[in-house]
Amino acid sequence: MQTTIQTRCLTGKTLFFFSVLSTILIKKDTFFFFVQKHSHIKKKKFQESPYTRTPQKIKKQSLFSMRTSNHLIGLVNFLTFLASIPILGGGIWLSSRANNTDCLKFLQWPLIVIGVSIMVVSLAGFAGACYRNTFLMYLYLWAMFFIIAALIGFVIFAYAVTDKGSGRPVMNRVYSEYHLQDYSGWLEERVTSQSYWSKISSCIRDSHVCGKMRRTYNRGIPEPVEMFNLRKLSPLESGCCKPPTECGYTYLNETVWNPGSGIVGSDPDCGRWSNYQQQLCYNCNSCKAGVLASLKKSWRKVSVINIVILIILVIMYMVAIAAFRHNKRIDNDEPYGETRMEKSQPSRIHF
Repeated sequence: MQTTIQTRCLTGKTLFFFSVLSTILIKKDTFFFFVQKHSHIKKKKFQESPYTRTPQKIKKQSLFSMRTSNHLIGLVNFLTFLASIPILGGGIWLSSRANNTDCLKFLQWPLIVIGVSIMVVSLAGFAGACYRNTFLMYLYLWAMFFIIAALIGFVIFAYAVTDKGSGRPVMNRVYSEYHLQDYSGWLEERVTSQSYWSKISSCIRDSHVCGKMRRTYNRGIPEPVEMFNLRKLSPLESGCCKPPTECGYTYLNETVWNPGSGIVGSDPDCGRWSNYQQQLCYNCNSCKAGVLASLKKSWRKVSVINIVILIILVIMYMVAIAAFRHNKRIDNDEPYGETRMEKSQPSRIHF
């Protein structure tokens, strides 16, 4: 009887063991089935990656890329339009100085023409980018190429013709004096020619440069010579409104000088000086040198601005060319972006 009870217990334990084992096996099969199913889904999703693009997706991306390029070209043209303003402003500033100070009226026109040309061409490029007009874009690129070349030529020319000459320091004086022999070249020959100098000297006289430099104190007393020697005169004031220091004239006021016991210096300008307010030293070589020094100052200031604008224009021009070529590739249905090769299992490493 006891043996029968033990046999039944063993049989129950065996059945329990087999039931637990079967449950584990069923769960294991269920797990493997779930893993296999999940991996199939991931594989399917992985196969539908961006590397297997449909033509519709490619077309959408190309249109988006083209719109981005057009916006970039439009922005570049707008910045080019803004860059033309300092160039045009420099030409207008030179024009105002030509009427009042420098009195040489042909130098500002190249800058004004270049500034206006950049404005017109940038507007044409902006319209071409907005309306996708290929003709206007070609016109913009070719015209900007010639405008940039012209601006480079103008900057080189401005530095070449104003390379020589500067003021000479004078002992016990703050201001400098200018000598015509320190200058040479095309600009010096043009300024000193009789036909041009008659117009320039008349312009200086009419601008009242020398009359504006007078300073008086109480009861019309002129500025003392000690104060006058501490003034920093402009090239025109130093060269056209007073005699050279080496002539030995005695100071009475800014535009009246007494020869005293006689002329000391050997400079020819010593004999050309006159206290007559309509003549002064307008026919002196020092006045011609003062005009050249004033032109050099004006041109160098404008040239610095032009160099900065030129660098900006070249960078924007290169960006516009890159964007235009990008649009052209899209128009010609050339491959864009990533490769179009379809892979069922693409590599995870890309270069």
